[in-house]
Amino acid sequence: MRSLRLPYVLSLAAATVLVVAPHRSAAQDGSGAVFAMTNAASNNQIETYTRRDDGSLDFAGAFSTGGNGSGGALDPLHSQGSLTLSTNHHLLFAVNAGSGTVSSFAVNGATLSLLDTVSTGGGFPVSVTQAGSLVYVLNQGGNGSVSGFRLLNNGHLVAIPNSTHYLSGSDTAPRTVVLSPNYQFLIVTENATNKIDVFHVFPNGTLSNPVVNDSAGAGPFAAVFAPGGALIVANAGSNTISSYQLDVNGSLRTVSNALPTNGQASCWDVIARNGHSVYTDNPGDSTLSGFNIGRSGELTPIGDAVVGQDPTGSTNIDMAASYDGRYVYTLTRRSRNPKGHNIKSLNPADNAIKGP
Repeated sequence: MRSLRLPYVLSLAAATVLVVAPHRSAAQDGSGAVFAMTNAASNNQIETYTRRDDGSLDFAGAFSTGGNGSGGALDPLHSQGSLTLSTNHHLLFAVNAGSGTVSSFAVNGATLSLLDTVSTGGGFPVSVTQAGSLVYVLNQGGNGSVSGFRLLNNGHLVAIPNSTHYLSGSDTAPRTVVLSPNYQFLIVTENATNKIDVFHVFPNGTLSNPVVNDSAGAGPFAAVFAPGGALIVANAGSNTISSYQLDVNGSLRTVSNALPTNGQASCWDVIARNGHSVYTDNPGDSTLSGFNIGRSGELTPIGDAVVGQDPTGSTNIDMAASYDGRYVYTLTRRSRNPKGHNIKSLNPADNAIKGP
């Protein structure tokens, strides 16, 4: 397939406005949109692309966030989730690290309409997560904090009073914030302390003090929930990936303990293939690693774990998966295009799938 690359932050969406064949969803149709954030220090923008059935991309337009990014060169935000699609695929959320704000957009194919831009209640926001009517932003400035918002029906964001909460201590270097699928817990990875914070989310949107868990691997970076409920974390400091089950008291029970990715600087991860697999982006050697996900969240490497290769020196710095389960996209520094990987080439059809 024709591949493209782009050196920005990437988020991927199945289009919800497509005309599709009977008994097929838009996610199965194979076409959709890709969104990439420039993080420009002046007039941060979202660049949009239409995605063809073969995974190739065509530039569609650029839309201002109403805020400013941080600027900078290679991976200045050091995070996952700075650009996040809503769970119903109708809204897009983007952080503006330079102006300390978060923006919401309405999504109509590859066209975006800015709905709101509000203060995040902290400095240098780097990650945003949404589930239901709840939105939380991770602020990397200072010692790090999280702040909550109510998502209104019109896509506007209203700050939740007394929802801002600090992390486990000072100099935590937080990387990712993610809400649990049941909306009851908020997870933050602390790269510098090798900790994973778990906040209980109260009905009014405020947060408990964090339950501070030891990470199974060094330098926890990206965190995602698999559909079955397992929390999967890429560990940049040890080039490993771990999975956990989240207990009702906020403690994390390790399922897979720091499995080697056989790549270098394993920072980002993404769930694909309807929750059966997880892939990591390894910018240190420009590779991708893949693991199958079992019923209880156990991880099994696909082959020797390395399943994809970008050109040497690409420094792939972010990734996303198409909702039709067919493609994983990586962001590279070598040129201005996102690179698409066909899932079939990453995960051969004769490879046994563990789990349901």
